[in-house]
Amino acid sequence: MRDRCHAVLAALIAVAIVAPLPAAAQAVGEAPEGGPSPRTPWGDPDLQGTWSYASLTPLQRPADLGDRQHYTPEEAEARNFAVTQDRPPVPGQVGSYNALWFDRGRVSEDLRTSLIVDPPDGRLPLRAETRERTAAEAAYRREHPADSWLDRSNWDRCITYHGVPPVSTGYNNTYHIVQAPGHVAIRVENIHDVRIIPIDERPRLDDGIRQWNGDSRGRWEGDTLVVETANFSEQSQHRFPSSSEMVVVEPDRIDYEFTITDPTVYTQPWTVVRPMPRLPGYVIYEYACHEGNYAMTNILSGERAEEREAAEGGAGR
Repeated sequence: MRDRCHAVLAALIAVAIVAPLPAAAQAVGEAPEGGPSPRTPWGDPDLQGTWSYASLTPLQRPADLGDRQHYTPEEAEARNFAVTQDRPPVPGQVGSYNALWFDRGRVSEDLRTSLIVDPPDGRLPLRAETRERTAAEAAYRREHPADSWLDRSNWDRCITYHGVPPVSTGYNNTYHIVQAPGHVAIRVENIHDVRIIPIDERPRLDDGIRQWNGDSRGRWEGDTLVVETANFSEQSQHRFPSSSEMVVVEPDRIDYEFTITDPTVYTQPWTVVRPMPRLPGYVIYEYACHEGNYAMTNILSGERAEEREAAEGGAGR
């Protein structure tokens, strides 16, 4: 086992959920489009409910689409249809779930080819040195997939999954928002993380206290809840380059927007806009993550077996 290499990546994230809910997305008791926003009994804008951030619109625009900002309706429908089909098994590989099991969402109604709306090319504006570091990390992971449990991802280890802010994956792309006077709680379906967000202007944690999903503080700007999260652990993981210096500013609503600024990692700020439809009547059941509890022994022992086979002249990995 060789020493592990770790790239230090940083990001500043600003997120806002802004526009009023369209009538089609309203739950019982919500105000009509253009009317006053629904309120909690204590007078705050009411964001409570279950929301989906599943999306078939990729974070980055596929390179082969060039400057095209939108799919055609036919392309979007083909993309939506494709994920309903089971993929043929790959010889020599363990199978996966069938298409019915996944929760991949659909292409955004605006037909954008990327969730990133700025820069206009829809791509992460990574610095050259960031690309080199991430490529080196990827090469290291290929050669050292399981020297120890520390080489496995936080989701393999049942610690966190989507992170803050979340980027949708194949399943469990759901938020459950609950409010109380002075607090908002966001429960994430996968690995059932719960973020307790004070909105009473209390100071944030000391810089020396670091957490997997950071330390959140919220405030109301009109009917928009803006949440700023900092104090991420050095071991926090996201689905884009980040570090423990990352700061996230999020608002909660139907159009979820965040802007990331970090001159050490990116050549310019980049912004994402993602619709979050309400899921009326949707119930989040317990998500029991067993990989980190039971599978880790098999992952590591299997890697040791392949190493022995390779050392004895076998084919190995």
